[in-house]
Amino acid sequence: MTKQSVASHRKDEHYFLAEKFYQEDSNSDLDDVRFIRSALPESSVAAVDMAPGIADWQFPLLINAMTGGSTTTGKINAQLARIARNLHLPLASGSASVALKEPAVRDSFTVIRQENPDGFVLANIGADKTPADAQFVIKLLGANMLQVHLNAVQEMVMPEGAREFDWRDNLAAIIAASPVPVIVKEVGFGMRHDDFAAIEATGAAAIDVGGRGGTNFAKIENARRHDADYSDLFGFGQTTAESLIEAQGCTLPLIATGGIRTPLQAVAALRLGASAVGLAGLVLHWLTKTDEATTQARLQAFMKEMRDIVALLGCTNLAQLRQVPIVTDHLAHYAAQRGLTVPNAGL
Repeated sequence: MTKQSVASHRKDEHYFLAEKFYQEDSNSDLDDVRFIRSALPESSVAAVDMAPGIADWQFPLLINAMTGGSTTTGKINAQLARIARNLHLPLASGSASVALKEPAVRDSFTVIRQENPDGFVLANIGADKTPADAQFVIKLLGANMLQVHLNAVQEMVMPEGAREFDWRDNLAAIIAASPVPVIVKEVGFGMRHDDFAAIEATGAAAIDVGGRGGTNFAKIENARRHDADYSDLFGFGQTTAESLIEAQGCTLPLIATGGIRTPLQAVAALRLGASAVGLAGLVLHWLTKTDEATTQARLQAFMKEMRDIVALLGCTNLAQLRQVPIVTDHLAHYAAQRGLTVPNAGL
């Protein structure tokens, strides 16, 4: 048996620790959004168009970046690819950086396209990699789009992580050389208002706010190290809802990822301005605790309830949803302190 590399072993550690630390209740702040609904919605589920306006996606949901890089995670990617194929959802691979130097693990990523030959696939790579590296992983996965992830907090807590984060110029170079559109994403610590303008200036096609509330890579990486304790960073950064507030004025499509556990939370994220939502930890949890068929059924039910909620709110599309009256508590105070507003609150 071939000895597993350090990088490949880290992929397995990430998977097992993500499940170990999974929490049913998130702290994404999306529960702070309270819809003010009408008793006369004058709507029907059949009339609801959920198209998010991103590429040719038909539904505002992405099975977001999770894993790849080992035998175990390759099997998970195969399952995710089949689920994405059957539900006609876009699917992002986990970071494929490990595949750049380790040919032996590439099949844990290429299995996505093998199982989902006609689907919408996103490759994933770090902002510190070269344009040539990005082009390699795009070709490796036959990707329709590229995710470039920003993970400074994770790297800082990671025992073997990077300590230099001058990424902006390199990010622009990756995007300029990419043959496919690029989404820039955080990995769970959120974004600040000026980040959106800076990312937009690089030529990105969309932004994934990757807010705090879901998979916590500070906690995962802290569990992997024994020479220091970074547990004070477990609550570091902006939540998913706060990050959407911070995105005020951004003209790019936004994807809300980070701690979305229920269809109502997903619809709340869409109401705050997201064009689509990303699910990762929840889907991985279902897959780990049940099986592929059950996970697919639960995800299909999740999608159905999202559509049902939009109809209950009297809307036929996402533009109308963003006009539904809401009230908030924490988010209103947060926005006021930041000199921002909750979009269309209190209408």
